Amino acid sequence: MRKIMLVGRSEAGKTTLTQALKGEKITYHKTQYVNYYDVIIDTPGEYAETNTLAGALEIYSYEADVIGLLLSAIEPYSLYPPCICAIATREVIGIVTKIDHKDAEVEQAKEWLRLAGCEKIFCISSYTGEGVSDILEYLKENDDVLPWEVAKAKDDALR
Repeated sequence: MRKIMLVGRSEAGKTTLTQALKGEKITYHKTQYVNYYDVIIDTPGEYAETNTLAGALEIYSYEADVIGLLLSAIEPYSLYPPCICAIATREVIGIVTKIDHKDAEVEQAKEWLRLAGCEKIFCISSYTGEGVSDILEYLKENDDVLPWEVAKAKDDALR
């Protein structure tokens, strides 16, 4: 599995997405420092929101294969300036979170991520699970076997 670093402002859904990607129960947890979980790097929102801390994201990005820019579908503005992805030394994908929220403006969030330079954009709800498997499939490498593939193989063997 390719390693992904999740970047976004506080409350964008980075830690919740981390829990969903790992198949864990969703519980609120404020990220205080950069957390490494096998193939997921969860970063504090303050790193993306504060110029003095933003440089740390560049350093941590060298440990990742893919950078995921998270933007909540209920954001009133975009944290990311236009064409920011052009300076990245890694592949950058966009991830729109909270698509199940009653005030979600998914198309607006997708447009902001496109303006930032994201060519591949995923829309997810960590609570319902919608779109989470798409990200896992995208990060999957040739030799990786995902849990639902194992379950399907067992089910097929029983038929």
